[in-house]
Amino acid sequence: MSVKQNQANERVLPNSEAHQQVGAVEWNIEVRVKRALDCTMAGAGLLALSPLLLASAVAIKLESPGPVLFSQTRVGQGGAPFRCWKLRSMYIDAEARKSELLQENEMSGGTTFKMKRDPRITRVGRFIRKASIDELPQLWNVLVGDMSLVGPRPPVPAEVATYSAYQRQRLMTKPGITCTWQVSGRSDIPFKEQARLDIEYIMKRSLRKDLMLLLRTIPAVLLARGAY
Repeated sequence: MSVKQNQANERVLPNSEAHQQVGAVEWNIEVRVKRALDCTMAGAGLLALSPLLLASAVAIKLESPGPVLFSQTRVGQGGAPFRCWKLRSMYIDAEARKSELLQENEMSGGTTFKMKRDPRITRVGRFIRKASIDELPQLWNVLVGDMSLVGPRPPVPAEVATYSAYQRQRLMTKPGITCTWQVSGRSDIPFKEQARLDIEYIMKRSLRKDLMLLLRTIPAVLLARGAY
């Protein structure tokens, strides 16, 4: 190797470039650690909560006809679609009846649809939604890599079609089961504020912040504020 080539390989990078390279390495390690935590906690959660899932499945089946699980196309990181799983909390004709209820939407902004007394929700469904049990099958989505434990909630394609350029930044990372607005009021928070909180999380995310949000999710679920 010539002296010039050696000097070129050993050149000192400008501070900004060096910081970018160090930051990229640190971020890559953090992503790997986060994925390892996702897999470990999602797998353990599915095993530990399997009796609750089984009991919920039996209750759903006894109350109304239809499958126990409900799947829906959601939009993931970078706009990639994936199949998102939930325990069925509504009657099987819920999607067909939605158009009749759009004028009753209680979520300001019209991007997402929420009703506190949605007639499409079954009695069992009302309970499992209040306790967030209906979202437990999404631990499987975490396990296979479609989602993370912490991240913006995955939207449906129809919602994404109405996003502004700013709101599309929600798709910059993997969607999650919980995030900032899930522990700060959930469905009581207007969509524009939900989007702002999600984007703020993405810009400042870290393993420490994720662990804090997971801990804050426990009382949020127990108190069920904003859950319906």
